[in-house]
Amino acid sequence: MKAIHHIGLIIFLIGLTIFTGSIFAGSFDLQKEELNSFLESKGIANDFIIKELNEDVVSKGPMGIFEFSSSVRGALEKNNVHYDALIAKYDAAKDWDNKGKQYQYRINEKDFRAISFSLAKKSAIGFVVENKGLMWLLTFGLGILGSLMFIAPQLQLLGRKGIKNNGIYHSAATNRGWIAWLVLVYLVTFYIVLYFMADYVVNWTFIVDPISLFLSGNEASQWFVYGFLYCVLMSVMALRMYIKYRHNKYQVLRTTSVLFFQIVLAFLIPEIMTSLQMPAYDFKNAFPLDYDFFFSWNLDSLLDSGAIGLFILVWGIVLTVIIVPVMVYFFGKRWYCSWVCGCGGLAETLGDPYRQNSSKKLISWKLERWLIHSVLVFSLVMTIVTLYAYFTGANSLLGIPADWIKDAYSVLIGAWFAGVIGTGFYPIFGNRVWCRFGCPLAAYLGLVQRFKSRFRITTNGGQCISCGNCSTYCEQGIDVRAYAQKGENIVRASCVGCGICSAVCPRGVLKLENGPETGRINPTEVLLGNDVDLMDLLNKGK
Repeated sequence: MKAIHHIGLIIFLIGLTIFTGSIFAGSFDLQKEELNSFLESKGIANDFIIKELNEDVVSKGPMGIFEFSSSVRGALEKNNVHYDALIAKYDAAKDWDNKGKQYQYRINEKDFRAISFSLAKKSAIGFVVENKGLMWLLTFGLGILGSLMFIAPQLQLLGRKGIKNNGIYHSAATNRGWIAWLVLVYLVTFYIVLYFMADYVVNWTFIVDPISLFLSGNEASQWFVYGFLYCVLMSVMALRMYIKYRHNKYQVLRTTSVLFFQIVLAFLIPEIMTSLQMPAYDFKNAFPLDYDFFFSWNLDSLLDSGAIGLFILVWGIVLTVIIVPVMVYFFGKRWYCSWVCGCGGLAETLGDPYRQNSSKKLISWKLERWLIHSVLVFSLVMTIVTLYAYFTGANSLLGIPADWIKDAYSVLIGAWFAGVIGTGFYPIFGNRVWCRFGCPLAAYLGLVQRFKSRFRITTNGGQCISCGNCSTYCEQGIDVRAYAQKGENIVRASCVGCGICSAVCPRGVLKLENGPETGRINPTEVLLGNDVDLMDLLNKGK
């Protein structure tokens, strides 16, 4: 079994290496007809940019992706420099009419990579684009096969009934060792390239093009690659969860739930909606996690889509304002963060091996409270400014430009915090970095859970042996043992109700409950027998 385990790791690494190396494969030879077709589809009728792209890209013949991308972006930059000079010239001459006309020919710098990606998609030649099925087998296929061979032997290797974490602090992969740092570097690089340099990974889109065409009728984008990879990673790592926690029904059901909501609601349904000419929408994604729900482009898209668009708009508002807080009242934030959310789903599957790395220090808890609530305020301010600009036609509110704050939030929170840091730092800071420190929806849910909810984790202090398993494996950095030793209910805004603390407790001290609010929050001080009437305290807790 150990041999299969090790062979599986080798096969997985081969698949990962081919997947990563495919970035450098093939070449890109843009033809004049392809360029004209693209420019026409985008409504670009600019003689200067056509000339520059022909000179810098078309005439050069086949190029590697990095040279191709650089050439396209260089041509676009020359275009902007040319028209900036004309704008300055007409401004000096006070020729306002001609000055105003030049702005339409400038290309937004945010679109440079998107244009490069689209042109690369049209002009690719070579092994990857000509052998998509084989490349899928050599990348995703080998990766999945190797992972299954690595994971499946644990059915025997884990031995008798019970949750095993043997050697977890002796492994360089799970105790912030050199393997963990390598994984961090790879994940961070992956997210940076995916978010900010998508034209470099256009070959990845060819590998999954057949799947995208089957589901939606469209060629794959970098976001389809990410969505498909997301589902594959969760599915494979869910098998690991099923094996490791196979004797715990709560964990099996929870894993199945997040897997269903991610694959069906977040991936398949939006793709199918696209194929039916409907706006793609993840029906489980609530605001403010779905931060661009109230952006002007989304509102216009929904309002222009007829009945289905109006339904999505109403559903998104009802989900945020009514369904979310009501569900939190009855079941705590665990119903969403641990059973529904895609971010939580990845954290609970791919991130499970790293949960013990979540910091339990007091300074981490203080940082958590400041950061997560600051992001919540940031998202609310952004939404207010955005809606004000949308309904009034103004460009700003109280001096805050609408476009600027949307872009700032999208880059800083949506890309860097949620993606690059939130997932990339799993191996070092634990699997709930984003959920704990940044997610505005988690902050919203947490406020409801802390002050108006029936959820709590009850403790039996008399049974606690202070082994510390509960605190060690709390992904949210809660010192669960401190509560258990006092027999105090655990009512924390950050608790996502994953139930691992209860699962790893050898004495059955911890229990997740949805009960009456009476007696839910216990005093924090240690009570002595001569301080209070213990029988009166006991009766009040009933």
